[in-house]
Amino acid sequence: MLMFNKDINISNNFDPKEQVVIYHGSCLELFKQIPDKKIQLIITSPPYNIGKEYEKKVKLQEYINQQAVVIEECVRVLSNQGSICWQVGNYVDNGKIIPLDTILYPIFKNLGLVMRNRIIWHFEHGLHCSNRFSGRYETIIWFTRDTKDYIFNVDPIRIPQKYPAKKYFKGPKAGQYSCNPLGKNPGDVWDIPNVKSNHVEKTDHPCQFPVELIERMVLSMTNKGDWVLDPFLGTGTTIISAIKNNRRGAGAEILEKYTALAKKRIKKTIEGTLKTRPMNKPKYDPKNHNNKQAISPWQNNGDKSKQIELFAQTEGSLK
Repeated sequence: MLMFNKDINISNNFDPKEQVVIYHGSCLELFKQIPDKKIQLIITSPPYNIGKEYEKKVKLQEYINQQAVVIEECVRVLSNQGSICWQVGNYVDNGKIIPLDTILYPIFKNLGLVMRNRIIWHFEHGLHCSNRFSGRYETIIWFTRDTKDYIFNVDPIRIPQKYPAKKYFKGPKAGQYSCNPLGKNPGDVWDIPNVKSNHVEKTDHPCQFPVELIERMVLSMTNKGDWVLDPFLGTGTTIISAIKNNRRGAGAEILEKYTALAKKRIKKTIEGTLKTRPMNKPKYDPKNHNNKQAISPWQNNGDKSKQIELFAQTEGSLK
């Protein structure tokens, strides 16, 4: 892991000379300390209004109004070349889902921002549904100001080519390799494991960002030394991703236990001891690792009906 200057100070208040800022309190109070157009990248996953311990569930329109106030402040502090990445899922109301990115989009648009991508973050683990398909994705809506002069560097986040030996078969480049040797653009569907159970980064937070997810945005949308801000910091993953890549990081968190956890994880990052899942590491395939739990117990014994009957009985006893 990359080593850092162990003298990095974790400041409690925003100061342009600092490298790491963790504000314990409302992000609206932190915003009061940040000058206009000071931040290059804002990444966050705001509360989904589903009643987690760090939020009070309110009527949907009140939630939208609360988000609008925060988003307006984000736009104020956003640099001319900057980006905002708002990562959200679905609001669930009595079994009905409402995609939060669709109801928040007009707020960004009315503030003069332009959507550059709607990124689908796909993962395999989560709650299992019985009355609809189980949710296995969330979205990241990426906005910039209405200008062509925004930072986007794809080279640091390229992924391996599927067919690196592919060549042009006709035209003036016939016979030459057609793939970029640095890799290919990762596209707008990102298959990255979420932080569950045995994930190396797992903490007590119920909705934790994986570091590699944030690193893609940090590396592609900022330059070294730039400020990265997370208004809803949680366990500090955004700041970790920033300082791992020689950027500056700031964020606000209202719950003291998560503020303390974020500081602990960031200190470990500075020391070079925090364990994280490397960006672009291949996903774990249990069959390739000879995990016996990946072998179906009824696959080859010709008695699948008994297993299904037993499963149905078990399901019934749990209801």
